[in-house]
Amino acid sequence: MSRLGKTPIDVPNGIEIKVVGRKLNVKGPKGDLSLELIDGLSVNVENGKALVEIDEAKEVSGSFHGLYRSLLNNMIVGTSKGFEKKLVLIGVGYRASVQGSKLDLQLGFSHPVQLDIPKSIQVSVEKSTTITITGADKHTVGQFAAAIRAKKAPEPYKGKGIRYENEYVRKKAGKAAKGKTG
Repeated sequence: MSRLGKTPIDVPNGIEIKVVGRKLNVKGPKGDLSLELIDGLSVNVENGKALVEIDEAKEVSGSFHGLYRSLLNNMIVGTSKGFEKKLVLIGVGYRASVQGSKLDLQLGFSHPVQLDIPKSIQVSVEKSTTITITGADKHTVGQFAAAIRAKKAPEPYKGKGIRYENEYVRKKAGKAAKGKTG
């Protein structure tokens, strides 16, 4: 059994958890999320605590127990507080703007880069160089942030590119001038 899987999850007020068959639904002020449980796992909600339980008759590994407990915890946190990622554009002329359901990025290419914003997340741009991504689903927020960062990852010589807010990019020394030998 998974040590993490055995620990109960506190369910805050305003969060509603329903299990219909193998489908798990979590509803809260920030949105609704659902998850399909694998065969052999069940969720029990009592006294403001949620517990992921294993059916001993089925062969389910302990890693799935801990995984689904973490997924349920992320769903509860996401529907109550939400998740947020911040990206910073560093470079001359690098800027971003939201145009309807698209994120428009100017990244020094000969053409603008446009990304479709998923419906379940919100994107805002401050000072045209800071992108804030918020949403209830941790996976979708992180995946969209990674897709934006992949368009122009920070390079190690000047540090230009898109990076997460507190990301440290180690800089390399450039070409050094050779001295005369002999």
